[in-house]
Amino acid sequence: MASEPSGQRFLVRCGLAQPFHTIQNRCAHSGQVDSSAFERANVTINGLGEAAAIERERAGIEADFGVKCRYSGANMMDAAAVSAMVREAEETFGSLDNLVNNAGIQHVAPIEEFPDDKWEAIIRINLLAAFYAIKAVLPGMKARKWGRIINTASAHALVASPFKSAYVSAKHGIAGLTKTVALEAALDGVTVNAIAPGYVWTPLVEKQIPDTMKARGMTEEEVKRDVLLAAQPTKEFVTVDELSALALYARMRQSRSPAQPCRLMAAGRRSKHRRHCRSHHCHGRISHVCRRHAAPVA
Repeated sequence: MASEPSGQRFLVRCGLAQPFHTIQNRCAHSGQVDSSAFERANVTINGLGEAAAIERERAGIEADFGVKCRYSGANMMDAAAVSAMVREAEETFGSLDNLVNNAGIQHVAPIEEFPDDKWEAIIRINLLAAFYAIKAVLPGMKARKWGRIINTASAHALVASPFKSAYVSAKHGIAGLTKTVALEAALDGVTVNAIAPGYVWTPLVEKQIPDTMKARGMTEEEVKRDVLLAAQPTKEFVTVDELSALALYARMRQSRSPAQPCRLMAAGRRSKHRRHCRSHHCHGRISHVCRRHAAPVA
């Protein structure tokens, strides 16, 4: 079994820079996982936001955790830029041990009205950018016989919703990509996992409410109650804290079994074929996770 290298290096592709610091602050020191997973990790972050806010986030990570943190403004629509981002992270820190693919955009519209440019942008950012990042990082991970890749999928990697054809297609693609790469890399000490949460209250979700109101002829409250939360057993949004804890849990569990098959973890959302958190072996190598406990149910 490959051992975990010291002086870990992370690359996180985020929609915004802020969520990554949330992962560190709220989970690494919560007692749920070993805080050293991040405290010894130099980090490259990528995301959108105001320059001043991104710099505060970058500097805050360095100050709070005593690590080096660099920001890459690479355009996730550009395959060459994604690959270059990975190379630059490796050159800066010497290697890249952990990759988190979390960038995503959304658009809500009936298929016959779906703008071509919106469709292509969603596929490029939500799916193709993950592919290019994985393709670039995997050779180094295989050579070192150690690596961790975590892809943010969605409940829409398992089920579909109307008016979200591009997003659902991309997230189903992420699920397939995760399982395929996991099989290809399993003998090289590299694990690949995906997290598939229900609706998390983020700017991505908040911004799609007006389009959903228009597409379905609903009020804001009806969209939240009857669309977004309809399939979530708790009738509550998944929190960033819970999602962050699950991401760290997945990584720490992988450290004990580097060659385990891919696990796609669905948090806080029911589908017709999986009614509660003890339904284990649905979808092949997919393990359901209870949102409350943020861990696979034994």
